[in-house]
Amino acid sequence: MGDVLAGFHAAWEFESDSVLIRYERGIRTPKLFQALGARRIPLAALAGVTLTAGRRGTVVLSAEPRPGADPLMEAADGQLKEGCDPYRLVLPAERETLAEYYAEELRARLSANGPADRHLVAAPRAPQQFKAYDGKASFDGTAVRFRWSWTGASSAKWKAGDQSFPVADMGGVEWRSPEVFEGHLRLLPRDPAAVQSRQPDQDPAAVVFGLGYGPVHESLPFAAAVLAAVRAAGPATPVPVPAPRRDPATVAERIRHLGELHQAGLVTDEEFSLKKAELLAEL
Repeated sequence: MGDVLAGFHAAWEFESDSVLIRYERGIRTPKLFQALGARRIPLAALAGVTLTAGRRGTVVLSAEPRPGADPLMEAADGQLKEGCDPYRLVLPAERETLAEYYAEELRARLSANGPADRHLVAAPRAPQQFKAYDGKASFDGTAVRFRWSWTGASSAKWKAGDQSFPVADMGGVEWRSPEVFEGHLRLLPRDPAAVQSRQPDQDPAAVVFGLGYGPVHESLPFAAAVLAAVRAAGPATPVPVPAPRRDPATVAERIRHLGELHQAGLVTDEEFSLKKAELLAEL
């Protein structure tokens, strides 16, 4: 097609075998989009295309990636907010007819469905790094390194020392959004027997997120880059991570911190009650 459809925060350029998405860098553009810059999405990576009514006189053109085709979406695991979905293009309602035309053109070119057997969309490139609540994470393309912070790291992490994890030893990545309580990035071992039942704040193979630490636009591209490298290194056995019981003192400290956020107006009454009940249930 070779045409360009510009919307809010992004523009889609339609090519014969792919869609090139270019994200804007304006102050109103989600930071994740700004970090991604541009992404080429092969049509083979898409399962479908929809056009729906949006909010306040807009329409939304959405592409649905096939499971396993995009390391970014695989790492996100459904945790992205609607406004940060890189596969959504929001347009003024007056462009609905034009958007429907492109949607039909895309649908006619889609032939693959079901899970992809490999990543088809390029991951964010290494090197990647970000600052977590309890340390600094860096990835050079071959290994992930955690360097602990003396102000935030637990005694268990200080005892273990700074960590280095070669890609060849990893089986996957577990990312939990920092936009919910107790977000984290955990590196999963390739050998299931090496899994240890630890909370992320006690696990030397994980860094935890807090207010201002490990934001989505930094930690998610990092997770996607690592995941892509792990997949490229060879098949891995899925590693379940059991949820351990918390130490009562740790739970009390978490509830105290949660109460401070509630008093500061950063957590609603409903969020406070819900998370407090979840923490107490872990005792």
